[in-house]
Amino acid sequence: MTKRLKVATVVISDVHLGSEHAKVNELTAFLKSVDCDRLILNGDIIDAWKLQRNPFERWKQSYTDLIKVIMKMMENHGTEVIYVRGNHDDFLDKVVPLNLLNIRIVADYIHNSCGRRYYVTHGDIFDHITTNMRWLAKLGDYGYTFLLWLNKILNERRRKRGKAYYSFSQSIKHKVKSAVSYISDFERELADLAARRHFNGIICGHIHQYADVYYGNIHYLNSGDWVESLSALLEYPDGHWEIYQYQEGLEEKTPALRGVIEKAS
Repeated sequence: MTKRLKVATVVISDVHLGSEHAKVNELTAFLKSVDCDRLILNGDIIDAWKLQRNPFERWKQSYTDLIKVIMKMMENHGTEVIYVRGNHDDFLDKVVPLNLLNIRIVADYIHNSCGRRYYVTHGDIFDHITTNMRWLAKLGDYGYTFLLWLNKILNERRRKRGKAYYSFSQSIKHKVKSAVSYISDFERELADLAARRHFNGIICGHIHQYADVYYGNIHYLNSGDWVESLSALLEYPDGHWEIYQYQEGLEEKTPALRGVIEKAS
């Protein structure tokens, strides 16, 4: 039996429960494989924009199963859960800050990592479109949903031909000049914010683009998403950070994670 990976902190964001494209079963499998002192849910875990349309039809048993796994982490391993609100779950603005046993629901969070201070925010507050032009943000959400639907159709054909999964929406994001510029500007703006507030780093989500980079002395971390990237951030007890990407089957996990698990076995 493979031992569970033990880390200090796991950060996930942009699960979008309520969207048909959310990879909930994969996230549940991942969380079953780790023990952590702290689980940071960094926004858009619940997609209220989707759930507000026929919520009883859209809520699935797999969503409940995911919540049960998180509760077991709290009960069996004493995991502290920090839920940072995002723009798709901004209904939480009405209750933050809220402490419920081992769960804290907050607008933002300061994470201490071996003497280094990280500002944790979903990131939408620094996005002019989502902050000031909600209607345009929703229009963009429809466009992204369409691309995900197109991904599903085209990749089904690729699968039948024995070809690997290919993300057309990610490809478009990386090739369209304005999209590339937006991601770069987003990262730099958040890094500048962390520097002005005298933090050592910043941890965010929102743009569905995982990252582990430095802007000068500022450590910029983005946990990605569980729609396409299936990624998370792992912090080890020594303060080292690592990007994790889920792939089905233990033998197919990222080399770094596979090596840690092999040593623990």
